[in-house]
Amino acid sequence: MTGPSDLSLQERFAPDGRCFGCGPANTLGLRIRSFRSGDDPEQLIAEWRPSPQHEAFSGVLNGGIIGTLLDCHSNWTAANHLMLRRGVERPPTTVTLEYAVRLRRPTPSTEPLRLRSWVAESADDRATIEAEIVAGDLVTSTCRGTFVAVRPGHPAYDRW
Repeated sequence: MTGPSDLSLQERFAPDGRCFGCGPANTLGLRIRSFRSGDDPEQLIAEWRPSPQHEAFSGVLNGGIIGTLLDCHSNWTAANHLMLRRGVERPPTTVTLEYAVRLRRPTPSTEPLRLRSWVAESADDRATIEAEIVAGDLVTSTCRGTFVAVRPGHPAYDRW
């Protein structure tokens, strides 16, 4: 994975983004930093460290925070994939059509978490992404979601 001084996809393409999960400009948000994997440019990885305010109870991450981590990281995976597929220099703005999270075991809030996501299916304007959160050597949560590139007229269009 790249170091903290390297720009994440969010910092490179949406530096003024205010999204609670992934917006670099949201000082109160989670500020997820997604990077292309060295092995596969369509697979994204991230590391994120929880704080006590992210807990459901002592030592365990809140399920809503887990959902946000997986949603935002997966959304950027779809945007990155569509950008590479189209051969353009900027990702299209993508939004969540649907996603489902499976909480496989408690996710600890006391250690760094690793996120990994990849493309399961795609079409011209959308991608279905699978993702996971790993703590230590254990997968604690998984997600599958579909993310769609929006067109002019949509409220999110060109917000990146």
